Amino acid sequence: MHDVPDHAEPPHASSGADDVVRPSTSRRPVEAVLFDFHGTLAQVEEPREWVLAAAAACGVELDRVRATALADRLLTAGRAGGPLPTRVPPRLAELWADRDLYPHAHRGAYTGLAETVDVGIEGFADALYERVLVPDGWVPYPDTEAVLRTLRGAGVKVAVVSNIGFDIRPLVDAWGLAELIDAYALSYEVGRCKPDPGIFLRACGMLGVDPERALMVGDTPADAGAVGAGCAVLVLPCADAGRPNGLGAVLDLAVPS
Repeated sequence: MHDVPDHAEPPHASSGADDVVRPSTSRRPVEAVLFDFHGTLAQVEEPREWVLAAAAACGVELDRVRATALADRLLTAGRAGGPLPTRVPPRLAELWADRDLYPHAHRGAYTGLAETVDVGIEGFADALYERVLVPDGWVPYPDTEAVLRTLRGAGVKVAVVSNIGFDIRPLVDAWGLAELIDAYALSYEVGRCKPDPGIFLRACGMLGVDPERALMVGDTPADAGAVGAGCAVLVLPCADAGRPNGLGAVLDLAVPS
């Protein structure tokens, strides 16, 4: 992923407001908001819970101390929706490079990275990856539903623009938010990855909105690539699962008071 995770980038400090590329006074009103997925609308589950759930799927009950230690090692190796790996083994280099363009590469890269950690549980790497594909493996941010519903009520169109190697629509549907998303520009479907302006232009095309009337909202420098497509950009601070991430600031820019 993203966000899935979207492919993840290292968390960075941000004040939120200082990272806004704000519309100028002469800029036309916002007609559409483009959202990153991972780190913006939702976050992957807490690492220890991720490990415990994957082990349970393999029929193994881990104590929480061992699960915490394994989570630390697996995060260092590289987690879908988590920090970038400290090192990608040469045998995985091609899969890693293509992870957000092809589903098989996304799965192969992240299961391969997990397999570099000796756990001794059969099928564990695949079980870890499966957690990113199910709704329980993610936590929507506290303001996500309220912000999306407010935008819908104001007539502002919404698209999700994500560097990701699998379909996130089933997750959004399970959370009861599908009716609030008008379009998805997912890298593995579009064939472009952020910060390439092409993926943002595709999203605007899907919505039928001029890029100058669109606001891109994300949490990494890759999301700021939307400036190259003519969009305004709001970069939010990174936040852990369940913690507020300042998403409500979108409404200050997109919904007239």
